[in-house]
Amino acid sequence: MSILNRLEINTDLATRILTGFIRDNIAKAGTKRAVLGLSGGIDSALSAYLSAVALGPENVLALRMPYKSSSEASLLDAETVIEDLGLPSLTVDITPMCDPLIERFTDMGNVRQGNIMARMRMLTLYDQSAAWGGLVMGTSNKTEFLLGYSTIYGDSGVALHPIADLYKYQVRQLARALGVPDSILNKAPSADLWAGQTDEDELGFTYDEADQVLYLLVDERFTVADAAEETGYKLDFVQRIWERVKANHYKRTMPNIAKVSRRTIGHDFLYLRDYTGHHGRL
Repeated sequence: MSILNRLEINTDLATRILTGFIRDNIAKAGTKRAVLGLSGGIDSALSAYLSAVALGPENVLALRMPYKSSSEASLLDAETVIEDLGLPSLTVDITPMCDPLIERFTDMGNVRQGNIMARMRMLTLYDQSAAWGGLVMGTSNKTEFLLGYSTIYGDSGVALHPIADLYKYQVRQLARALGVPDSILNKAPSADLWAGQTDEDELGFTYDEADQVLYLLVDERFTVADAAEETGYKLDFVQRIWERVKANHYKRTMPNIAKVSRRTIGHDFLYLRDYTGHHGRL
């Protein structure tokens, strides 16, 4: 069995798990609503479909947040999702918010500009979270998170991540099962941060290649050498992917807190044991 075949998931079971996760986390926060950014890509589309199933479409606010260089096709794909699901929506042009900072620094390249856009979108989502009374829904997948292909306090700065344990290959599978439109399923993945930008061109490899390596290194706990032998990829390619995973670990955790007390947030105090309102000593 090929490695990609081993990544196949039971889409019915995955849908039940992920919609239950969304409902549970939203309820624990004392609300019934969610807010998410719709880029026109497959990840945000899948998050929208799962959220609509979990909460009801009337409780999911979708935001389109184009910059002046954003693709018109992406805006139309996002609108297709909004119309298909019947989501309430807003379109907020982030150009006049981003440009003063971008224009302040004449040496600013595409990556810095893209980070500003990602963080401005998250700022907008959290503003609407307060106005709408809903949690901000994440749209990042496991492949992106492991590779560090995200902006800290941008697309990674959300309240919950429904699809961050799905590799890109699995995102495609589940999106297809949930009826995400073909125009979204079949287009090249792109963060749409500048004209002609695609994820795979920027990364230097395809998501399918990355998924096979990451699955063995992370889920199966292979060594770099064993993963290279199993996949048939060159050792330096597998090593390069693993170095990215290690270097970007800080993006996948809350900021580290220096421990000086008996129970420290992020060390010993990791989660609430009781959501029923008991506040006494345990």
